Amino acid sequence: MKVLLLCHRLPFPPNRGGKIRPFHVIDHLQREHEVVVASLARSRAEEREGEGLAAHCSGRLIERIHPVAALARMLLALPRGTPSSMGYFRSPALARRVRREIEKQRFDLIFVHCSSVAPYVAGVEGPVKVLDFGDMDSQKWLSYARWRPFPLSVGYRLEGKKLERAERALAARFDMCTVTTRLEMETLVEFGTGARVDWFPNGVDAEHFSPGGEARDPDNLVFLGRMDYYPNVQCMQEFCADVLPRIRGQRPRTTLTIVGAEPTAAVRALGRLPGVTITGSVPDVRPFARRSAVAVAPLRIARGTQNKILETMAMGVPTVTTEIAARGVDVVAGEHLLVATTPEEQADAILGILEDPRESRRLAEAGRARMLSHHSWERAMTEFDRILGRTLRETGTATVPGRRGGLVAFEGERKG
Repeated sequence: MKVLLLCHRLPFPPNRGGKIRPFHVIDHLQREHEVVVASLARSRAEEREGEGLAAHCSGRLIERIHPVAALARMLLALPRGTPSSMGYFRSPALARRVRREIEKQRFDLIFVHCSSVAPYVAGVEGPVKVLDFGDMDSQKWLSYARWRPFPLSVGYRLEGKKLERAERALAARFDMCTVTTRLEMETLVEFGTGARVDWFPNGVDAEHFSPGGEARDPDNLVFLGRMDYYPNVQCMQEFCADVLPRIRGQRPRTTLTIVGAEPTAAVRALGRLPGVTITGSVPDVRPFARRSAVAVAPLRIARGTQNKILETMAMGVPTVTTEIAARGVDVVAGEHLLVATTPEEQADAILGILEDPRESRRLAEAGRARMLSHHSWERAMTEFDRILGRTLRETGTATVPGRRGGLVAFEGERKG
């Protein structure tokens, strides 16, 4: 089967949220099929880093987004109905290459990750088309509007509403729409588009993110995540102001290490607080997590699955998060991780782990076991095959997934 896979971020190396999921879909499909990847790079450095993708696909169509041109397209979209985020990821050069490739080859499947690049192929007829929204981005922007001050709140609300309209329209033009969690699927169903919808989870590389031999610091907390991403910045500011002082009031030696690339000025300022360390970009986040006693993910704004939670749990680090962030992970609160929302609840949960080695070991073991059983990429791709098989059958296409993840003949012809 010939597959065209289109995604908004060059999915190699798979080291951040927007790259991890499409990379594993590419790697899975390429084992049985020919996969051509069309994607965008933000810089020459990212383009060079992405050259390793060649080993995981049959062909690449990569174009670089010039930041000035991308910003101009975002600004031009402001007075129009087009979401600015779609303007940003619109590359006329990539659009031409995708169009020529579709004319040149007969693709059986077009798989799109993220609605921002779905317009490139929304009008294509013939191949089966799957749009993987991942998270419903419109709802994320609308969440931002509730947290940001005026006039930023107005801009986020406008973008959220425009993107929601675009998501509704796009969903109706694809044969199947997928997301990362059941809750995200319910949001998509509520849009009332009549589109086929389903979900398959994000996975975690539990071999890479495994417990290590580092000595555990019994007083250290860790947070993992890019620190130019507003939900991460917001939650760390709040945590350092309202939660960490409560913990240090009872355990003065408690420290917090914030590990993530591109820290903003507001994040760097947190490093001046007692016990707080800001690392900036590091070559490997695993040693920092493995040395910590507790991983915290106190997000107030969260959609879909937080990979940082999957990774710390897979490394056997007891994890404390908020209810909204826990919704994106297939776990039982209290059994595999702890869920706490208010500053008082968060401080109590963290102190309970720091002060009870048995509780720490229980959560470490249960969390890793849950990642192995429910968030492996093998399990995620089994669900992906199930969805693809359903889509192919319901569209009358002549292939369905086989037992080993490949595709085998299915009697019938594509309808319409």
